Amino acid sequence: MGSMACKQEASKNNSLDLANLDATVNPAADFDNYANGGWKKRFPIPDEKSRFGSFDLLADTSEAQVKTLFKEIAAKKQEPGSLGQKIADFYKTGMDSAKIEANGLAPIQPLFDQINSIQNKEDVMKEVVDLHTKGISPLFNFFSRADQKNSTMEIAYVYQGGLGMPDRDYYMKDDQRSKDIQTAYQVHLQKMFVLSGSDEATAKANADVVYGIEKRLAAVSMTRLEQRDPYKIYHKMNLEGIQKISPDYNWTAYFQGIGLQNPGDFIVGQPNFVTEVGKMIKDVPVDQWKVYLKWNVVNSLATNLPTAIVNQNFDFYGKTLTGSVAQRPRWKRVQGETDNALREAIGQMYVQRYFPAEAKKRMLELVGNLKVSLGERIQQLKWMGDSTKAKAIEKLNAINVKIGYPDKWRDYSSLEVSTDSYVANVLRAGNFDFNFMVSKINKPVDRTEWGMSPQTVNAYYNPSMNEIVFPAAILQPPFFFVNGDDAVNYGGIGVVIGHEMTHGFDDQGRQYDKVGNLSDWWTAEDSKLFGERTKILANQFSNFTVLDTIKANGELCLGENIADLGGLNVSYYALKKVLTGNEKPIDGFTPDQRFFLSYAHIWAQNIRDKEIIRRTKEDVHSLGHFRVVGPLRNLPEFYQAFNVKEGDPMFLNESDRAVIW
Repeated sequence: MGSMACKQEASKNNSLDLANLDATVNPAADFDNYANGGWKKRFPIPDEKSRFGSFDLLADTSEAQVKTLFKEIAAKKQEPGSLGQKIADFYKTGMDSAKIEANGLAPIQPLFDQINSIQNKEDVMKEVVDLHTKGISPLFNFFSRADQKNSTMEIAYVYQGGLGMPDRDYYMKDDQRSKDIQTAYQVHLQKMFVLSGSDEATAKANADVVYGIEKRLAAVSMTRLEQRDPYKIYHKMNLEGIQKISPDYNWTAYFQGIGLQNPGDFIVGQPNFVTEVGKMIKDVPVDQWKVYLKWNVVNSLATNLPTAIVNQNFDFYGKTLTGSVAQRPRWKRVQGETDNALREAIGQMYVQRYFPAEAKKRMLELVGNLKVSLGERIQQLKWMGDSTKAKAIEKLNAINVKIGYPDKWRDYSSLEVSTDSYVANVLRAGNFDFNFMVSKINKPVDRTEWGMSPQTVNAYYNPSMNEIVFPAAILQPPFFFVNGDDAVNYGGIGVVIGHEMTHGFDDQGRQYDKVGNLSDWWTAEDSKLFGERTKILANQFSNFTVLDTIKANGELCLGENIADLGGLNVSYYALKKVLTGNEKPIDGFTPDQRFFLSYAHIWAQNIRDKEIIRRTKEDVHSLGHFRVVGPLRNLPEFYQAFNVKEGDPMFLNESDRAVIW
């Protein structure tokens, strides 16, 4: 587990680093800055980042661990066709900046030539197919996933997309901040066209064309909030059905082109969007489509092209949108791209080197204890009826748990990686992933598959599989200490486990049954009571001011906030069962205090103003500060641990507190 863990193992006591605290702050006034003020001073935001927190610090550790693996691979001669050769050559072509500069736009010229040769609407639609199969996504998104109402089958999805900015709201809002970003984006488009070979006047005209097409797509796109309702984005159709709502688009040719002769039934996320795509194919002149498709090529591959394009891309997506001051170093960017292409190949090596068996063993115990704890809490709920409780317990018992790494690794033998060019490797990897995804459609879901690699610092709940997944890389300090005291581990990784379990019972996850199908297993009364309780939580968060006059979006973040609150309750309750009651304070803190300090510490975070604004618009997670102070204000146990009294900022009247799981 690298050097990070060795320091921790000297004593159980230092799994809570007192240097993270700021004792000048009253915990009852601002628990985040009390628990994390020291950390925030010690870890200012690096220029290359727009946010830096405990998660990011650990992600840096994981990144450095992978770098060590890459160094060793590069130092040895690798067999042609071996995983080592593929990792080494992919990385090498990305790091060869001299060759990338010398090649200029040559690696994307074949794609440009193809687009230039487009004669008519049929050709436009053919080109969309070709780009999709290479991992570039103009016009709409296409992917496969479990059928939300028949979770054992993998099925195709046609979904809104095709935008260059992160979200439809960026195009549709007209407040000053949004207008500034719209202008900056149009300038960015123009500069990118100049860098791709257009003269100034053509570049300006091209920028207008792209913006016009994207704005039209944005106007019929669903908001992020609307997409939180799984029923709103589930419309089962077949070829005949989609052709009827979008007659001018040749959907038969699309499905055949991507290799699905008979797509059968598939899901259309947003029928209005698909209707508009058909109308646009009819209305928008072919020459404009050529401009839009070229933009998609350049934008998708911008980070793999010469420096001038890389820098302009960063100028908009980094500086303007997130407030980052500097590019990430080249090795990090190229390593990230290599990781993206060969995730599980790298994951295999990562796990062998950095994931000890005892970590998995202790995690399994923790998960077992948390399942029992959540089950008991469900049984004791005063607001929920017996029949819904019984089904909730069934669902809880059916949750599948994956820890560390997959039992079965993905096969990369058909992915060709060569030394010809970085762009060529990226496109081949995109094609490899697309074909793999298409090969799964209309087959049983592979339950052994993972949605994250072992070297990812994160965790997730998948409602269609009813599973919780914890990659190896998150099972390190400050989330998990193999030799740490229980209070710290339950406050860290314990809450993360409880958080993922609670996702099965948040405003979205609760709509899926124990086998992962969208189906209503609640009584009408219990649904109503759940809605009332979650509304209290949504309102609490919508009252937080994130910056100036901007408020948090309690509705958008509701699922994550329910999971944070649930995770805290479930893990605290589980901790009480493993404590003997005669634990001595460590460093002057009781187990309860250590639990809450450990929780706060996983959300320690510094963040730039632009990133605050961006995340408040786009991210379903609350900002770190509010993930600490928000849920804790609902816990009487926290009040006792830190002597929170009426009148303190961390205090809420009992009638205003949210009690859900």
